[in-house]
Amino acid sequence: EVAAHAGYAPHHFHRLFKRETGMTPAAYARSLRAERLKSALEEGGSVTGAIYEAGYNAPSRAYADAERHLGMTPSAWKDGGRGVAIRHAVVPTGLGPVLVAGTARGLCRISLDEDEADLRRRFPKAEILPADEGLAALAAQVARLIDDPAEPPDLPMDVSGTAFQQAVWAALRAIPPGETRTYGEIAAAIGRPGAVRAAGTACGDNNLAVLIPCHRVLRSDGSLGGYAYGTQRKRALLERERRG
Repeated sequence: EVAAHAGYAPHHFHRLFKRETGMTPAAYARSLRAERLKSALEEGGSVTGAIYEAGYNAPSRAYADAERHLGMTPSAWKDGGRGVAIRHAVVPTGLGPVLVAGTARGLCRISLDEDEADLRRRFPKAEILPADEGLAALAAQVARLIDDPAEPPDLPMDVSGTAFQQAVWAALRAIPPGETRTYGEIAAAIGRPGAVRAAGTACGDNNLAVLIPCHRVLRSDGSLGGYAYGTQRKRALLERERRG
């Protein structure tokens, strides 16, 4: 219907839409509904009301999209992560202690300057647990990645985001160790050359430091630009990677 309204054949409209936005019309619509659901849940009221207010025709579709975009069900999101078990460890690295946390699905938080108290503030009603054997093994691999970034491991991830954010994070993971890109190049890589500022914001929303390497993105003039954990750590990470 949208293609007909715009005066294009469906296949042509699909191709143009993906070129301009970096995602298909269907993915864009799902992302918008998930964002509306997130906002409605945060405003209070019933979960059912939020689901229909966001534009879903059935709760089952809302729960499926929420697991993809929010990382948990609508009820859990509304209630501060209640019912979600998160295991964590703080591991030593050459850049200092690093917090590594994960759910049963994969890593949900890697931070260079947080501890258990910070994790509890992020997920106030989740069940925060110490690392088990599985999480400890993942944390050890994260520590090795920081100290020896030449061969990044393929670790499971449980991070949520809009379709645009996911596209940016995928582009970041495609940057080889030892190389850098500008924010403009990241925006162009996902088919959104005009969305440089939005690409920078998506980098800042990254929950998995180093594993999703937002530190490899520079300003257009080649300067370091910002970094959530400070430019000193950003420079140190890049120098380690350049040394191989």
